Amino acid sequence: MDSGETYWADRAALEWQVELGIVDAILDDPVDRYALEAAKPKPKPKSADLAGPPPIPQPQDIDTVAEARAAAAGVADLPALAAAMQAFDHCELKKGARSFVFCDGLAEARVMIVGEAPGREEDRAGRPFVGRAGQLLDRMLDAISLGRHQTDPARAVYITNVLPWRPPSNRAPEKDEIAMMLPFLERHIALANPDVLILMGNTPCQALLGKTGITRMRGHWVDVLGKPTLPMFHPAYLLRNPIAKREAWADLLDLNARLKS
Repeated sequence: MDSGETYWADRAALEWQVELGIVDAILDDPVDRYALEAAKPKPKPKSADLAGPPPIPQPQDIDTVAEARAAAAGVADLPALAAAMQAFDHCELKKGARSFVFCDGLAEARVMIVGEAPGREEDRAGRPFVGRAGQLLDRMLDAISLGRHQTDPARAVYITNVLPWRPPSNRAPEKDEIAMMLPFLERHIALANPDVLILMGNTPCQALLGKTGITRMRGHWVDVLGKPTLPMFHPAYLLRNPIAKREAWADLLDLNARLKS
């Protein structure tokens, strides 16, 4: 059979197989594909493959108290302290608060009042002790000729809080929040350098005295950072418990006597 006949015979056989539905061509002998795969030369591993996958970054524990202590120690005046506190990003309260509440009153005042934390009105105004509690505080101070708007250091007061940002829903500050911001408060007191400290409520007592129980502690002078310190009821507590105003008045008279001595 010549080449022309072979061609037409092969073509006829192929067309017959297509008509039968054959779609794959196979060889006369089976092929072991596994053996072929094993015989392939393996690629050389890259240096990155030898090193293995990169390690997964692990979250690092941050000592927020140490960070706050380092930030507070590096400031030389009150404006620098305010800037350092505003730049401190480890306190989650900062993310939910509207305002940074630093202080009110005269920094050179003989009396420095430390409250707890901003409430809703303080968060809106950006100043401590506003709203009903602030108005009551102003009346209390006015009764012994003191005030936040006085320009005479002997008659003025300087006011701040343990926390500069409002806790959600006005909840009480938590222990870790108090500990985190305490280095800033201690530096605040050192820079303001008042003659007398007033701790209003349980939170400043917890921060600076390490204990709570304002009903037992109020009216008893203690030493805080070398300053004579008087724990007193918070004005918000007096609004809820008017009967306690008698003890608050006694504390105010005691404060007035201390300033005159």
